Amino acid sequence: MDTTSAKTPNDTSSVGEKTVTKTDNFNKQIPTHQKIFYGFGDFGNGFMFDLGQAYLTKFWIDAAGIGAGAVAGIFAFTKIFDAFMDPIAGSFVDGRKNIGKRGKFRPVMIVSAIILGIMTVITFTMPMGLSTTQKIIYAYAVYMIWGVVYSFTNDPYGSLASVMSRNPQDRSFMATTRQVGSVGAQFIAGVAFIPLMEMVGGGMSSKDQLHGYFVAAAVFAVIGVAMFAVCYFGTKENVKVHRDKNAKREGFKDYIKVVFTNGPLGALILMTLFTISAMNTNNQMMVFYAQYNLGNIGLQPVINAVMMGCSIVGVFMIPALTKKFGQKRTAMWSFVVGAVANILNFFLPTNVITFIVLVTIGYTALAIPNGITWAMVSNAIDYGEWHTGMRKEGITYAAFNFSRKIAQSLAALVSAGVLAVTGYVANAHQSARTLQGIKAAMTLYPGFCLIMAAVIIGFLYKISDKKFKQIATDLDNGKWEHGVIGDEDVKADK
Repeated sequence: MDTTSAKTPNDTSSVGEKTVTKTDNFNKQIPTHQKIFYGFGDFGNGFMFDLGQAYLTKFWIDAAGIGAGAVAGIFAFTKIFDAFMDPIAGSFVDGRKNIGKRGKFRPVMIVSAIILGIMTVITFTMPMGLSTTQKIIYAYAVYMIWGVVYSFTNDPYGSLASVMSRNPQDRSFMATTRQVGSVGAQFIAGVAFIPLMEMVGGGMSSKDQLHGYFVAAAVFAVIGVAMFAVCYFGTKENVKVHRDKNAKREGFKDYIKVVFTNGPLGALILMTLFTISAMNTNNQMMVFYAQYNLGNIGLQPVINAVMMGCSIVGVFMIPALTKKFGQKRTAMWSFVVGAVANILNFFLPTNVITFIVLVTIGYTALAIPNGITWAMVSNAIDYGEWHTGMRKEGITYAAFNFSRKIAQSLAALVSAGVLAVTGYVANAHQSARTLQGIKAAMTLYPGFCLIMAAVIIGFLYKISDKKFKQIATDLDNGKWEHGVIGDEDVKADK
C-alpha cells in the first residue's frame, strides 16, 4: 500500500526583489511503489554488470585461452578508459534541454539498458579461429564499448534518485531497494550462472564452455533489460529543481570543479576505491577459491547462496540502522566488523565452515554501507547545489562513478595479477604459492580495504544528519550557501 505523507502547501516569501517559492521536499514522501520499483534498476544492472565482475576473468582465461597477465591488462586499461567516459555521459545527461513528460534521466537510462544487454552477450562471446593476439584485441574492443554503454545506463539511473525525493527516509528506502536489487542479482548470478553455463555447455572443452557462457549471458541479459523496464515505468521525477535553461554543456574543467569543490563527494570517491575493489575482488576470486582452495567448484554457488542471502537480510536493516545511528556511524562500524572478519579468515586454516561463516559476515558488513552510499551520493548532489548554486546530477554522479570504475580496474589487477604472479595454470592442479595468493586476494585484501574505508568515512565525510536537514531546507526555500536560487522562472543574482 502506498504511504504518502500529507502535502505541505507551498508558500512564497520575498527575498530582496525576488519572489521565492517555498516547498517542503525534505518532509514530503513519495509513494512506496516508486521506491521499490527504483531498486529494480540495480537488479537489472546487476544481471549484466555482475557477470563481468565475477566471471569474465575465468571466461577469458579458461574458456577463451587468454593468459592471466593479459587479462589483468584488459581489465586495467578498459576500466580506466571507461572511467574517463563517465564525464562524457554525465555531461550529456546534464546537457539535455528538451525534457519531456518522462523526465530527464529515465529515457536515457532505458535506451542505454537495451544496448547494454546486447553488449553483455557480445562480451561473453569469442569468435572461433582467432589467434591469441586477435582474441586480446577483440576482448579489449568489446569490453571498452560495453563500458561506455554502461556509463550511459548507470549515470542517469544513479542521478534519478536525487530527483525522485529529497526526504531522508525515502532516500534510505531507495538506497535499501537499490542495494537489495544489486545483492539479489549477485545472489542469482552467484548461484545460477555457473550451473547454467555447465548445463548448456555439456562439457568442459573450450568450445563447450564458450557456448555455455554465451547462452547463460544471453539469459541474464534479457532478464536485466526487463528489470530496467520495470524501473522505467514504475518511477517518476518528483522533485522540482532549479535548472538554468541557458546553461552551457559542461566540459572537463566543470567536471574537475564539481569534484574538488564538493568535499562529501570527494570522501565518497576515495572510500569507494576501497569498498568496490574489495567487493569485486571477493566476487572474482570466489570461483577460484572454491575450485582450488576448497577443492570443489560446486561449493561456489552454495557459498554465494549463504553469503549473498545473508547480505540481502542485512541490507533490509539499512532503514532501521540509519534511523537509529545515522548514515555515517552505521557505515563506519559496518566496515570495522567486515575488516575483522576478513582478516581472521586469512589467518585461520582453510576450512569450509569457518570460511563460509567469516566470508558471510565480511560480505554482509560491506553490503550494508555500500547500500547507504547511494543515499550519501544523493546528499552530495544536494550539497553541491547548496554550495555552488548549480545543480549537476549527471556530472556529479559521473564523478562518483569514475571512482567505481577505477576500483573495478584495481580489483581486476589484484585478482588476475595475483594469479599471474603466483603461477596459476588454467584447469590444472595449483601450487601452494598459488593457493596462498588466491586466499590472500580473497580475504586479506578486502580486510585492508575495509579498514581504509572506515577511516575515510569517519574523518572526511562531513555531512551529518543535522547538516543535511539544513541543506535540504535551504534548497526547498530557494536558498544556497552564499545567496538565493529562486525557482525555475526566476533568475537570481549570484
